[in-house]
Amino acid sequence: MTFSLVGRCARTGMLGAVVTTSAIAVGARCPSARAGLGAALTQHRTDPRLGPLALDLLAHGFTAVEAMQAVVAATPHRHWRQLALIDAAGRTAVYSGANVRGEKGEAQGRDCAAIANIVRSASLPAAMVAAFEKSPDRPLARRLLDALEAGEAAGGERQPVVSAALLVVHRESFPYVDLRVDDHARPIAELGRLWSIYEPEAEAYVVRAVDPERAVPPPGMKIAQP
Repeated sequence: MTFSLVGRCARTGMLGAVVTTSAIAVGARCPSARAGLGAALTQHRTDPRLGPLALDLLAHGFTAVEAMQAVVAATPHRHWRQLALIDAAGRTAVYSGANVRGEKGEAQGRDCAAIANIVRSASLPAAMVAAFEKSPDRPLARRLLDALEAGEAAGGERQPVVSAALLVVHRESFPYVDLRVDDHARPIAELGRLWSIYEPEAEAYVVRAVDPERAVPPPGMKIAQP
């Protein structure tokens, strides 16, 4: 009942994840990312501890494959989990346990990996990877959204999705983008709408945090004169 993708922008070094599901608030449980390290997804009988654990291992010098192997080996209920991981070099790893239900699939591509469960077609992750790879010059957030839209077009879930999330990290310890649709009739379209609004302001929010003297007020904000 979930499909998702982790990805990296080779031009900028940005890392991120995108995900949608037929349950509420998927962004609170499934995606994790850290600047300069990687991005992770955990789904199907989701254990939100596994993504941060994988990122901790990347921070200790593990590759994506090594970190995935270690996480799976250390997880007592591994057969119920589905995982994806990408590291800062663009290397990827995926895992689908034997108890993951329904039509399921996984695919790895250039700087990306996709996973899905309880969907209409096992080929759905491959469609997501193809969409992500298609436009390497576009912003990472847009490429991630393109992948999510491709997953929906390839059949999507067997039940209507209601939540979606987009997470991107860049140079700072806080996310460059962290947008969530928690309960909506068309969460993928709504997530795209939110990104279209947020995109022009994304860099400005970073400047306000790290160099407030250089910050400018948002468009339309009135500043009282002394």
